[in-house]
Amino acid sequence: MTVVDTDRIDMADTSDERTLDMMFEWLEPTPEGFKVEIVEGNVYMSPQRDTHWRIIRQLLPRYPEDRLLSDVRIDFPGLLNGFASDVVALASDAVKGDDGRWRYQDIEFVAEVISRSTGANDYGAKKAVYATAEVPVYLIVDPYTGTWHLHTLPKGDEYRSVLSLDFGTPVDLTSTVVGLTLSTDAFPRD
Repeated sequence: MTVVDTDRIDMADTSDERTLDMMFEWLEPTPEGFKVEIVEGNVYMSPQRDTHWRIIRQLLPRYPEDRLLSDVRIDFPGLLNGFASDVVALASDAVKGDDGRWRYQDIEFVAEVISRSTGANDYGAKKAVYATAEVPVYLIVDPYTGTWHLHTLPKGDEYRSVLSLDFGTPVDLTSTVVGLTLSTDAFPRD
């Protein structure tokens, strides 16, 4: 018979509390050609499509390269929100946090290109989180409808100003912190 000294047994952590770091670790390595995001605690893995990437590439050169990110994890406020936004433009004085990741507080601009599998997030939960995080300019580019949707003036969990126009119409951001105009003439449709 074995005698167990219960004073010396380390109890396993029975907490069910998940963290973003823990969840992203479970998902590594991410298959090549896929993007992983956690939106309100739900994991989304979506393939990168040609149309998607061609639009992202057109958005990237419009901002100083050292202030641009694409598909890089940034943690946002709310329950378990770790986004890998399609395009993020950071403020000139942006710094990484103590965790080594870029801070949502330093974001000036986010653009998301709609995918069929995750479009509801971009139009819904992520838009609300970006507004809550006070991201000043949020652009949704939808290759399925051939439209873009510019969201500005965040207040609470919504944007007070929304402008939606067709591809071919430039996105005028000159009156925003971004300070430039984006051409949409060459945006491909899906």
